[in-house]
Order: sequence, then structure tokens, then C-alpha cells
Amino acid sequence: MNIIVVIKQTFDTEAKIAIGSDGQIDATGVSLVINPYDEFAIEEALRIQKKFGGEVTVVSCGGPRSQEAIRTALAMGCDKGVQIDETALESADEYVRAEVLAKAISEMPYDIILGGRIAVDDGSSQVAVRLAEALNIPSVSSVVKLDIENNVATATREIDGGTEIIEVPLPAVITAQKGLNEPRYPTMPGIMKARKKELKVVDPADLGVSGLSAKMKVQNYSLPTPRQGGKKVDGEPAEAARELARLLREEAKVL
Repeated sequence: MNIIVVIKQTFDTEAKIAIGSDGQIDATGVSLVINPYDEFAIEEALRIQKKFGGEVTVVSCGGPRSQEAIRTALAMGCDKGVQIDETALESADEYVRAEVLAKAISEMPYDIILGGRIAVDDGSSQVAVRLAEALNIPSVSSVVKLDIENNVATATREIDGGTEIIEVPLPAVITAQKGLNEPRYPTMPGIMKARKKELKVVDPADLGVSGLSAKMKVQNYSLPTPRQGGKKVDGEPAEAARELARLLREEAKVL
């Protein structure tokens, strides 16, 4: 089975984010990692490969540093990687990335495409479903259980208040939710093997992609207001209750 995993490199979730004078995120000195939800997709791809055989290819649309994330995926057990050089694009949003990924993947053999349900940096949840639309194949999002039999994927996905089970023919795009599996860690032998595995860098121009323009542009970013310290209301219970009600009404403005 030919399995493709689409990943994104994101900030470490524990990294301290700073905004530069230009209103953009300053990535200087910030650790970059595989988007955590994409790790579930990688693990599921490796489990599918173990059951059915075949090859796992990891694909990322990003700058040169995205090769670090690809190498990590290769160390986890993926067979080869493809980096689509995003810096060669004039502008890139979810629409552009999905179209470029679709063009690259359409030239590869694939039976199933996996990705994370959301990226922890922008939280858009768009690229994977846009990719499925561009490839004209079905997709199922937020999957917590996946079974494949007779070229049909049976996916259990999270919905408000419960789960639902959906069957789709392959090929299809599946996005992974937390709980689908427990991602493995790269081992030292895996890290050593990853250095010798194929990692192909693709210029979007070589894909014949031209004339794409972003549908959305972020003008600037801002950090949330720092959380203020709490207040302690002293006094007798009745008096303290009246003071608490006043603070909630006049200061917190929640009443």
C-alpha cells in the first residue's frame, strides 16, 4: 500500500512566542517541531504499513527548516520525504499550500493520505480537506479509530457529543485526532537510518504550478493580554459575597 503523510513544522508548544516590530512572529531561537497532530498521522501510517506492507512517504510544504521535521518522520520509520520549497512561492496560505501539495501528490502513487486534524500554530484545519477536494477524493476528519478492509476505510470520528462511523472508499484523506494512537519516538538506529533515506526538495515551478495567489493574508499578530493576578475577598461571608458580586459586576463585568 502506498501511504502519504502530509505534515507541517510548527513552533514547539512550550516555546515563548515574541512579536517583532513588523507585527510578525519572531522565530529567532524558537524550537520547531512536527505539528503534534501530524505525529498521530505518522504513527497510523506506520501501523498501516506494518499490516499491509508498502511505502510511507512524508510530504511537507515549507521552508528549508521543514527538512528537520521530515528527517524526524524518517527517523520514526517513514521511507522517504518530499519538501516542497515554500520560499519559492510568492505567497502561501492554506489554499495555495493545498493546491501545491495536490499537484505534487497527484504525481505520486497513493492509496491513502493522512494528516493531522489541525495545526497548533494557526488552527485553521483547512489544508487536508482542501487537499482532498483538489484531488477529488473523499475525506474524513478528526478520526480516533481507523480500520481498512477490502479497499474501504472505516473511520470513527469525533463529533459534538459523541462519535460517528463513516465508511469511504480508498483513496481518501484521513485527518488524525488525539486518541487515534500513541506516536512512537525516534530511536537512535532510526535517526542514523534517516540520514541515508531519500529527501527530495521540489521547486513549485517544477510542478507546473503558476498563477496561484493567496486567498487570505495575515496583516499582523498580537499577543493576548497577560493574565492578571486574582483577588482575595476577605470579611464575613455575607459581606464578602456582596463585595464579590460588586467586583464581578463593576470590574470583571460578567454580571
